[in-house]
Amino acid sequence: MFRFGLLGKDISYSFSQQYFSTKFESLQLENYEYKNFDIATIESFAGLVSKTDELAGMNVTIPYKEVILPYLDEIDEEALKIGAVNTIKILENGKLKGYNTDVYGFEESLLPLLKKHHKKALILGTGGASKAVKYVLEKNNIGFLFVSRFPENENEISYENVSKSILDEHAVLVNCTPLGTYPEVEAYPNLPYIYLNDKHLLFDLIYNPSRTVFLKKGMEKGAIVANGLKMLELQAEKSWEIWNQ
Repeated sequence: MFRFGLLGKDISYSFSQQYFSTKFESLQLENYEYKNFDIATIESFAGLVSKTDELAGMNVTIPYKEVILPYLDEIDEEALKIGAVNTIKILENGKLKGYNTDVYGFEESLLPLLKKHHKKALILGTGGASKAVKYVLEKNNIGFLFVSRFPENENEISYENVSKSILDEHAVLVNCTPLGTYPEVEAYPNLPYIYLNDKHLLFDLIYNPSRTVFLKKGMEKGAIVANGLKMLELQAEKSWEIWNQ
């Protein structure tokens, strides 16, 4: 038996279990299973690993992408630079190695949508997923500002300080917060959406629902919009590739 799973908190909504279960079925991999590892705190992680026989790999989601790092034996160089891990491979010697496949998923999803005027971005939220987004933007020479409820440095601003001039300058908006995720589908980042126009691109890492209020507000202003489903599928396939290396 080869066991895989998703590590997170309150993750019954997640797409990963269904995605990989369907994949295993289509590949006729009868001795493979994928389940949710829903834990209340990261301190439960070590015990979970020790009591799960034949564990081969895991994905990691909110809120553990950053705090998982000290629990790993090895971290891939790119994931270390990012400061967040969303994929774990259990090596042949039993050690745990962390990777970040969010970078691949986000970059491959974002680049086809970019226009020449998309020179700067606002990253909404400062959690683990936002670190992969930051890495991709830097790699592709796109300037950015973080928008946070509690800004801590010069590269972060509060939601209250997002003005028309800032939105005019930052035509790409990436939602890395959980606001709008099922079942709290009426929630959305607090922005002055009235200043959006058809030059903006709104990318929401959320995929359930497929059209969040954040994206709907962008659509009302003629903006290009995309949800996180393609990113999720791409990062899942990259995880599968890593597990089978």
